[in-house]
Amino acid sequence: QVQLVESGGGLVQAGDSVRLSCAASGLTFSNYAMAWFRQAPGKVREFVAVISTSGATTYNADSVKGRFTISRDNAKNIVTLQMNSLKPEDTADYYCAARASWATKTVATYDLWGQGTQVTVSS
Repeated sequence: QVQLVESGGGLVQAGDSVRLSCAASGLTFSNYAMAWFRQAPGKVREFVAVISTSGATTYNADSVKGRFTISRDNAKNIVTLQMNSLKPEDTADYYCAARASWATKTVATYDLWGQGTQVTVSS
């Protein structure tokens, strides 16, 4: 049974940092591109960051460039999202997603999803 379990969300103040983690099980982790998406209330789910199977390639959404960093540990089956200089507009539910192929930024191309973790940034 494949599982993606996110952790690390919470309530923080603007300018703070938060580290999200996603633990994967039931799959050959190193064969999967891993991504983070987010969904704010009343909005569509949007791309945040993606990392290739080896970790050699990453892409970030323009809205988080220079502030968020995605990384992975294939030995531990974990992908993380380090979020610095948080802004109120970063408030959303953050989802980890996996894809058994090359990295993409498109929600519809991912078929494995975690349950999400909430991040709330107060001003």
